[in-house]
Amino acid sequence: MSSGVTQQAAVSVSLDDLKNDKIDFSTLEEAFGPASLGIIVVKDLPVKFHDLRRRLLSYSSALANLPQEELQKLESPVSKWLVGWSCGKETLKDGRYDTLKGSYYVNCAPGFEAEQKKMAERYPSFPEYTAPNVWPSEELLPGFETTFRELCTLIIDVAALVARACDRYAEANIEGYTRGYLEHVVKTSVSTKARLLHYFPSPETQGTESDGDIKDEDDWCATHVDHGCLTGLTSAMFVDEASHPPQTGASFAPLEELDRSPDPKAGLYIHSRTGVRTKVAIPRDCLAFQTGEALEVITKGKFKAVPHFVRGAAHGAGGKVARNTLAVFTQPNLWEKVDETRDFAAFAKEIVEKNH
Repeated sequence: MSSGVTQQAAVSVSLDDLKNDKIDFSTLEEAFGPASLGIIVVKDLPVKFHDLRRRLLSYSSALANLPQEELQKLESPVSKWLVGWSCGKETLKDGRYDTLKGSYYVNCAPGFEAEQKKMAERYPSFPEYTAPNVWPSEELLPGFETTFRELCTLIIDVAALVARACDRYAEANIEGYTRGYLEHVVKTSVSTKARLLHYFPSPETQGTESDGDIKDEDDWCATHVDHGCLTGLTSAMFVDEASHPPQTGASFAPLEELDRSPDPKAGLYIHSRTGVRTKVAIPRDCLAFQTGEALEVITKGKFKAVPHFVRGAAHGAGGKVARNTLAVFTQPNLWEKVDETRDFAAFAKEIVEKNH
């Protein structure tokens, strides 16, 4: 690691301990408190998680490699490209449009479809949260929608258990905290959004510095803070698309996953409050949950949202390597209060307008 960068294991807890309310307050403070990395890893997940993760992250490569005319059919301009396929719509820190990754957004709460029309009528100026989902055809990506929904539901269920642990802490440490509020938000929200990400192989034109550091350190995903409550993250899947070209239609099959990134410096980094950039690895068989701005506001700063970024693999690190991952942003319903003056609609609007 270069100067100013450390590598650290995130705080880890078992799913059974979450289910049985056995998470100590000290563990939550270490994971989410003022001096923390703002992330907790949950292990001992259901067996089906492993296959769902591998399949969905393989779909990410297949999707991103579709012909341009097919990808355009999956875009949703009305949602400001926050539903369906999006590439080159976000701006990076220097104002350039981000073409280094493609995203596939889904309003993934199990109850979303039943409430979609009602929400669209109630919040006509929030299409990014109320626009209907867009799905590729079964002929193009068979099983994609089913796999996507099943994995997101599993992640939301685990997020609700993390939220319950946070509630217990908040009820004991924050005066006037509404009992069970965060668990209620995670379980009942129809605003939760998933983002399936495909980081394209680094272009050949991307040079490296003499010390091996990439010039744009956060080239794959600019430094940012999530604006929801808890963001569920799978570990990244690294695939060599030259050796294993992604297939669509009846030929689709899960991809061969590399054991690790060919560039040890590539991956998720967190900015600590002491100015240290910390690389965090999420084990393949685990889920991680990261704090967002809404959680920080709801807990009156007891739990902190932490800036983070994703660093790309240097060209020449080996093959045509792409990185696929899934983020599920558990967000309050648009009408839920995040503080005394703002509901989530107002809160999120400020951030979306700043980023897009």
